Amino acid sequence: MKQQIITLGGGGFSTESDPSLDEYILKQARTAHPRIGFVPTASGDAPSYLLKFYARFAALDCMPTHLPFFDRTPDLREWAMAQDVIFVGGGNTKSMLAVWRAWGFPAILKEALQSGTVLAGVSAGAMCWFEHGVTDSNAGVLAPLDGLGFLRGTCCPHYSHESERRPAFEAFVRDEKLPAGVAVDDGAALHFIDGKPVRVVAGRSGAGAYLVSKQGSVMLADSQASH
Repeated sequence: MKQQIITLGGGGFSTESDPSLDEYILKQARTAHPRIGFVPTASGDAPSYLLKFYARFAALDCMPTHLPFFDRTPDLREWAMAQDVIFVGGGNTKSMLAVWRAWGFPAILKEALQSGTVLAGVSAGAMCWFEHGVTDSNAGVLAPLDGLGFLRGTCCPHYSHESERRPAFEAFVRDEKLPAGVAVDDGAALHFIDGKPVRVVAGRSGAGAYLVSKQGSVMLADSQASH
């Protein structure tokens, strides 16, 4: 069973843009009419975010649902294992991971991944799958953060959209505060299969993904991602 993780730097239904990215995620599911579960923990289960999710996916060929952590929470394993796609939203990554760990959710997500559920997410929901991320969970400061470790290295979202992201990530890697990794623009997604990047998907012109090392940033093309 292949293990798929799809990371969006920004965009998609979160910003009511890039419908092609959301459609791409659904097409990777194991069924033609997939169940997609939204996990909005990083936003504190914000009602406005839920509305955007349902507005987008109710119009697509899928069965949308969501997982609350700040209301009465259902059986987590039962919920996760029923999904064909689990999509994690953006917000405060540090707070999201703290809540998940308190509930024992990371191990359940790992089990779902290994069973064939596609894991996807945007911003906080993109970097959380990696060993490390570059987060703005503390207001006004970009800082390293430990993630779940499902994917190796470091991830930084919003790479070209937010001017401070690129120099901060490159400096963290150059100063050995973070290991090398990938960065993803708003409007782009990077698709991993069995831990390896296999495809860059652009939802708008000029959006892409990058390899980031001590030598700097290099845009990643599909031909490079598949090797």
